[in-house]
Amino acid sequence: MKVIDMEEGVKDNNAAVASPPAHKSRNTNQSRALVSIRLLQVLLLFLVLTLGISVVSIHMIKFFKIQDPVASSSTTLVSMYDRGDVTLESFIRPPSNVRHSMSDGELLWRASMEPKRRDYPFKRVPKLAFMFLTKGPLPFAPLWEMFFKGHEGLYSIYVHALPDYRSDFDRLSVFYRRYIPSQAVAWGEMSMCEAERRLLANALLDISNEWFVLLSESCIPLRGLGFIYGYVSGSRYSFMGCADEEGPDGRGRYRNGMEPEITLSQWRKGSQWFEINRKLALEIIQDTTYYPKFKEFCKPPCYVDEHYFPTMLSMKHRIFLANRTLTWTDWSRGGAHPATFGKADVTETFLKNLPGAKPCFYNDQRSPVCYLFARKFSPSALEPLLELAPKILGL
Repeated sequence: MKVIDMEEGVKDNNAAVASPPAHKSRNTNQSRALVSIRLLQVLLLFLVLTLGISVVSIHMIKFFKIQDPVASSSTTLVSMYDRGDVTLESFIRPPSNVRHSMSDGELLWRASMEPKRRDYPFKRVPKLAFMFLTKGPLPFAPLWEMFFKGHEGLYSIYVHALPDYRSDFDRLSVFYRRYIPSQAVAWGEMSMCEAERRLLANALLDISNEWFVLLSESCIPLRGLGFIYGYVSGSRYSFMGCADEEGPDGRGRYRNGMEPEITLSQWRKGSQWFEINRKLALEIIQDTTYYPKFKEFCKPPCYVDEHYFPTMLSMKHRIFLANRTLTWTDWSRGGAHPATFGKADVTETFLKNLPGAKPCFYNDQRSPVCYLFARKFSPSALEPLLELAPKILGL
C-alpha cells in the first residue's frame, strides 16, 4: 500500500509542477486574442486602401485617357471607328499623303482586302495608277507634269525610291507627297519584285485604281494621257509578256528546285515593265506560293523581275494576258542593258519613228499602235523632249 501511495504522490507532484496557475493561463489567452484582432484590423485596412487606390486609378485612366504603353505600341494600325462617325467616304477616300507606318506584311495584308460585290454604292471613276520605280529623282518630271495636266481624276501616282532619298517637289506638283515608304533595291534580285509588289499594294489602297502601269525614271510617254487611258481601259487584256523562250536566257534559267510548284514547261519570260488590271494586281500581292520559290532559286544570271510575275500569272490567268509590253525598249545593241538615248538622239524624226513599224494585236485585231511608253532616256534628253512634246507626242 505504501508503494502505491508513493507512486500516486509522485504523479500528483508532477502534475502540480506541469500545470500553471489559473490566472496566468487567462492572461496568455487574452494576449493571443488581442494580437489576432490587431492583425485582422491591419489586413482590413490594407484591403480598404488597395480597393481605394484601384478605384481612383480606374477613374484617372478614364478621365485622362491613359493607354497601356504595351498595347499601344504593339501595332501601327489605328481603327477608323475611333475617329468619330464611320461613313462610306472614310472607306473609299484615298489618303492625300501616301506615307504610312505599315510594315510590308501589314501593307500586303491590308491591300488584299477587296469588295466581293461587283456594283459600287458610289460613283466610281476607274483610274490609271502610274507607278515609278526609281533610285530617287525623276529627271523627266516636267514632261510628266505636262502629260498629267488637265486629266485630274483619271490617274494616281506612286513613286518608289531609295529609302534615304528625300524629294523636293512643291505643293503644286503632281509628285508632291507621292513617294511611298520604301526599301533598298538591288538590280536583278528579289528586292526588285518586292519593290514592285510594294508599289502595287500602295496603289490598291485606292479603291478607284483599276489599271496599274510600272515605269522607271528613264521612261517617257509616247501619247497623251487621254489616248493612253482609252487604250488601256478599252483593252480586254493586260499587257505583260509571258513568252516560252528557249536558250540560256529563257528556259536555261529554270532550276529543278522549283518543282512541283513550277515546272519547266510553265516557265515564262517577259519585260519588267507591265500594265495589269486590278484583279491581276491582287493576285501578285496575295501570292505566298511562288514567291519563296523564286526568292530561293531565281538568282543572277536568273533575273527574277523577268520571270516571277510572267510565270505566275501565265499559270493562272494566261487568257487575260496580251503577251506583250506597252513600253518600247531598244535591245538591238546587245548586252544586259538596253540602249540609252540622250539629247543628240532626240529629234522630230527620231520620235516619229520611235516605236518602229512592227504591228501587234489589240483585242485580237492587228493594230499599228503597239507602244505607249519608251525607255531608256538620259536626263539630257529633257530639253528637246519638252520642245517636241506638244507637236509629236500630243501633250
